[in-house]
Amino acid sequence: MTDHSPEPRTDGQPPKVERGGFWGLFLGLAGFLFPPYSGVLSAFGLVQGLRARRAARAHGSEAPGALASMAVGMVGVVLSASMIAVLFVYNGPATEYRDCSARAQTVSSQKECDQAWKSETGLPTAIAGG
Repeated sequence: MTDHSPEPRTDGQPPKVERGGFWGLFLGLAGFLFPPYSGVLSAFGLVQGLRARRAARAHGSEAPGALASMAVGMVGVVLSASMIAVLFVYNGPATEYRDCSARAQTVSSQKECDQAWKSETGLPTAIAGG
């Protein structure tokens, strides 16, 4: 995609546009739609945006979408890393909450599970799937 050099220009002909930025933007946005693969897709979008900008600079052409691809890819990588960090930090309490909720047979016992989660983590139960 980005390794092909643009065709030679004649006088008055506009430079060829590098399309790798659009692919990178597509990959970065796909990272938001598929959370299990968000880190990989966002990283691919970031790399594709960088490659498109380099190719456009080397060939004297434009790379529309490349900067947006890099920005969306970076945001996706940061969000993915933070989700993984939260997963590791609250893995134990989340497992305990899910086990407690599975054993809860009444509304009052479920409220006890909710209260234990809130007192232990200070987070709402929706984060743990409650």
